[in-house]
Amino acid sequence: MSAVHTRPGPFSSPAGGPGAGPPGRRDAASTRAAILGAARDLLARRAPADITLRAVAERAGVSAPLILKYFGNKDALFARVMSFEEDADALLDAPLEELGRHMVRHVLLSQCDRGADPLLRIAFAPLHGEHGDVLRADFRTRVTERLATRLTGPGAGLRAELAVAALLGLGVMFGIARGPELRAAAVEEIADRYGPAVQAQLAP
Repeated sequence: MSAVHTRPGPFSSPAGGPGAGPPGRRDAASTRAAILGAARDLLARRAPADITLRAVAERAGVSAPLILKYFGNKDALFARVMSFEEDADALLDAPLEELGRHMVRHVLLSQCDRGADPLLRIAFAPLHGEHGDVLRADFRTRVTERLATRLTGPGAGLRAELAVAALLGLGVMFGIARGPELRAAAVEEIADRYGPAVQAQLAP
Protein backbone atom coordinates (compact mmCIF):
# COMPACT_ATOMS: atom_id res chain seq x y z
CA MET A 1 0.00 0.00 0.00
CA SER A 2 1.30 3.45 -0.86
CA ALA A 3 1.82 5.98 1.88
CA VAL A 4 2.12 9.73 1.92
CA HIS A 5 5.77 10.72 1.82
CA THR A 6 6.81 12.93 4.68
CA ARG A 7 9.56 13.56 7.16
CA PRO A 8 8.89 13.45 10.91
CA GLY A 9 7.05 16.65 11.67
CA PRO A 10 5.54 18.53 14.62
CA PHE A 11 2.67 16.06 14.83
CA SER A 12 4.82 12.89 14.91
CA SER A 13 3.91 10.53 17.74
CA PRO A 14 6.51 10.45 20.49
CA ALA A 15 8.03 7.19 21.59
CA GLY A 16 5.60 5.46 23.91
CA GLY A 17 2.61 7.26 22.36
CA PRO A 18 -0.51 5.57 21.02
CA GLY A 19 0.37 2.61 18.88
CA ALA A 20 4.00 2.57 19.95
CA GLY A 21 3.71 -0.63 21.99
CA PRO A 22 4.17 -1.21 25.72
CA PRO A 23 5.74 1.83 27.41
CA GLY A 24 8.39 2.01 30.06
CA ARG A 25 7.51 3.42 33.46
CA ARG A 26 4.69 5.96 33.25
CA ASP A 27 3.14 8.18 35.85
CA ALA A 28 -0.63 8.29 36.23
CA ALA A 29 -1.03 11.51 34.21
CA SER A 30 0.88 10.23 31.18
CA THR A 31 -0.96 6.90 31.33
CA ARG A 32 -4.33 8.66 31.35
CA ALA A 33 -3.20 10.85 28.47
CA ALA A 34 -2.11 7.81 26.45
CA ILE A 35 -5.46 6.09 27.03
CA LEU A 36 -7.45 9.19 26.08
CA GLY A 37 -5.32 9.73 22.97
CA ALA A 38 -5.79 6.13 21.89
CA ALA A 39 -9.55 6.37 22.36
CA ARG A 40 -9.70 9.61 20.36
CA ASP A 41 -7.75 8.07 17.50
CA LEU A 42 -9.96 4.97 17.38
CA LEU A 43 -13.12 7.09 17.46
CA ALA A 44 -11.86 8.80 14.31
CA ARG A 45 -12.23 5.49 12.45
CA ARG A 46 -15.20 3.66 13.96
CA ALA A 47 -18.22 3.91 16.24
CA PRO A 48 -17.91 3.35 20.00
CA ALA A 49 -19.91 0.13 19.80
CA ASP A 50 -17.23 -1.31 17.49
CA ILE A 51 -14.32 -0.40 19.77
CA THR A 52 -13.27 -2.72 22.57
CA LEU A 53 -11.34 -1.80 25.67
CA ARG A 54 -8.73 -4.27 24.50
CA ALA A 55 -8.26 -2.28 21.28
CA VAL A 56 -7.85 0.95 23.25
CA ALA A 57 -5.42 -0.76 25.63
CA GLU A 58 -3.29 -2.16 22.80
CA ARG A 59 -3.08 1.22 21.09
CA ALA A 60 -2.20 2.99 24.35
CA GLY A 61 0.31 0.33 25.39
CA VAL A 62 -1.48 -0.48 28.66
CA SER A 63 -3.66 -3.28 30.03
CA ALA A 64 -7.46 -3.25 29.76
CA PRO A 65 -7.86 -3.54 33.57
CA LEU A 66 -5.81 -0.36 33.92
CA ILE A 67 -8.36 1.50 31.77
CA LEU A 68 -11.11 0.30 34.10
CA LYS A 69 -9.07 1.47 37.08
CA TYR A 70 -8.73 4.99 35.70
CA PHE A 71 -12.09 5.46 33.96
CA GLY A 72 -14.50 2.90 35.41
CA ASN A 73 -16.01 1.60 32.15
CA LYS A 74 -16.00 2.12 28.39
CA ASP A 75 -18.93 4.57 28.41
CA ALA A 76 -17.18 6.77 30.94
CA LEU A 77 -13.98 6.69 28.89
CA PHE A 78 -15.70 7.71 25.67
CA ALA A 79 -17.64 10.45 27.44
CA ARG A 80 -14.25 11.96 28.32
CA VAL A 81 -13.02 11.99 24.72
CA MET A 82 -15.97 13.85 23.21
CA SER A 83 -14.16 17.18 23.51
CA PHE A 84 -12.31 18.59 20.48
CA GLU A 85 -10.42 21.21 22.50
CA GLU A 86 -6.99 19.58 22.26
CA ASP A 87 -7.44 18.78 18.57
CA ALA A 88 -8.57 22.34 17.80
CA ASP A 89 -5.54 23.78 19.58
CA ALA A 90 -3.25 21.92 17.18
CA LEU A 91 -5.41 22.48 14.09
CA LEU A 92 -5.60 26.26 14.54
CA ASP A 93 -2.03 26.84 15.73
CA ALA A 94 -0.83 29.09 12.90
CA PRO A 95 -1.12 32.74 11.81
CA LEU A 96 -4.32 33.44 9.87
CA GLU A 97 -2.45 34.10 6.61
CA GLU A 98 -0.87 30.63 6.80
CA LEU A 99 -3.75 28.78 8.40
CA GLY A 100 -5.21 27.04 5.33
CA ARG A 101 -1.98 25.29 4.48
CA HIS A 102 -1.26 24.52 8.12
CA MET A 103 -4.65 22.85 8.58
CA VAL A 104 -4.18 20.71 5.48
CA ARG A 105 -0.77 19.55 6.72
CA HIS A 106 -2.22 18.84 10.15
CA VAL A 107 -4.95 16.61 8.76
CA LEU A 108 -2.50 14.66 6.61
CA LEU A 109 0.19 14.31 9.25
CA SER A 110 -2.35 13.16 11.81
CA GLN A 111 -3.27 10.38 9.40
CA CYS A 112 0.35 9.49 8.66
CA ASP A 113 1.73 9.65 12.17
CA ARG A 114 -1.25 8.36 14.16
CA GLY A 115 -3.23 6.42 11.57
CA ALA A 116 -6.27 8.61 12.20
CA ASP A 117 -7.40 12.22 12.19
CA PRO A 118 -9.23 12.94 15.46
CA LEU A 119 -11.37 15.55 13.70
CA LEU A 120 -13.08 12.71 11.82
CA ARG A 121 -14.80 11.70 15.06
CA ILE A 122 -17.52 14.13 14.02
CA ALA A 123 -18.28 11.96 10.97
CA PHE A 124 -19.40 9.21 13.34
CA ALA A 125 -21.68 11.42 15.45
CA PRO A 126 -24.85 9.65 14.16
CA LEU A 127 -23.41 6.38 15.51
CA HIS A 128 -22.62 7.76 18.96
CA GLY A 129 -26.15 7.42 20.27
CA GLU A 130 -26.92 9.84 23.08
CA HIS A 131 -23.39 11.22 22.88
CA GLY A 132 -23.86 12.34 19.27
CA ASP A 133 -25.46 15.67 20.15
CA VAL A 134 -22.72 16.34 22.69
CA LEU A 135 -20.10 15.61 20.05
CA ARG A 136 -21.73 17.94 17.50
CA ALA A 137 -22.12 20.78 19.99
CA ASP A 138 -18.52 20.51 21.14
CA PHE A 139 -17.28 20.38 17.53
CA ARG A 140 -19.17 23.57 16.71
CA THR A 141 -17.88 25.37 19.79
CA ARG A 142 -14.27 24.17 19.73
CA VAL A 143 -13.63 24.06 15.99
CA THR A 144 -15.94 25.98 13.63
CA GLU A 145 -17.06 28.77 15.98
CA ARG A 146 -13.55 29.23 17.33
CA LEU A 147 -12.21 29.46 13.77
CA ALA A 148 -14.94 31.98 12.89
CA THR A 149 -13.83 34.31 15.71
CA ARG A 150 -10.45 34.63 14.00
CA LEU A 151 -11.93 35.70 10.66
CA THR A 152 -12.74 39.22 9.58
CA GLY A 153 -15.41 40.48 7.23
CA PRO A 154 -18.94 39.26 6.52
CA GLY A 155 -20.04 35.65 6.64
CA ALA A 156 -17.30 34.52 9.02
CA GLY A 157 -19.38 31.62 10.35
CA LEU A 158 -20.19 30.31 6.89
CA ARG A 159 -16.60 30.65 5.72
CA ALA A 160 -15.33 28.81 8.79
CA GLU A 161 -17.74 25.94 8.18
CA LEU A 162 -16.79 25.72 4.50
CA ALA A 163 -13.09 25.65 5.37
CA VAL A 164 -13.61 22.88 7.92
CA ALA A 165 -15.83 20.99 5.45
CA ALA A 166 -12.97 21.01 2.95
CA LEU A 167 -10.63 19.59 5.60
CA LEU A 168 -13.08 16.86 6.59
CA GLY A 169 -13.45 15.91 2.93
CA LEU A 170 -9.68 15.61 2.65
CA GLY A 171 -9.57 13.47 5.77
CA VAL A 172 -12.32 11.17 4.51
CA MET A 173 -10.70 10.77 1.10
CA PHE A 174 -7.35 9.94 2.67
CA GLY A 175 -8.33 7.87 5.68
CA ILE A 176 -11.66 6.26 4.79
CA ALA A 177 -11.92 6.18 0.99
CA ARG A 178 -8.13 5.70 0.97
CA GLY A 179 -7.60 7.35 -2.41
CA PRO A 180 -4.43 5.76 -3.83
CA GLU A 181 -3.18 8.86 -5.65
CA LEU A 182 -3.71 11.02 -2.58
CA ARG A 183 -1.96 8.52 -0.31
CA ALA A 184 0.98 8.24 -2.71
CA ALA A 185 1.53 12.01 -2.94
CA ALA A 186 3.89 14.04 -0.77
CA VAL A 187 2.38 16.04 2.08
CA GLU A 188 3.96 19.27 0.85
CA GLU A 189 2.58 18.77 -2.65
CA ILE A 190 -0.93 18.27 -1.33
CA ALA A 191 -0.56 21.26 1.00
CA ASP A 192 0.55 23.41 -1.96
CA ARG A 193 -2.44 22.31 -4.04
CA TYR A 194 -5.18 22.10 -1.43
CA GLY A 195 -4.05 24.71 1.10
CA PRO A 196 -5.03 27.68 -1.12
CA ALA A 197 -8.54 26.25 -1.56
CA VAL A 198 -9.00 26.15 2.21
CA GLN A 199 -7.34 29.56 2.63
CA ALA A 200 -9.75 31.04 0.09
CA GLN A 201 -12.64 30.33 2.45
CA LEU A 202 -10.86 32.15 5.27
CA ALA A 203 -10.47 35.35 3.28
CA PRO A 204 -13.26 38.00 3.40
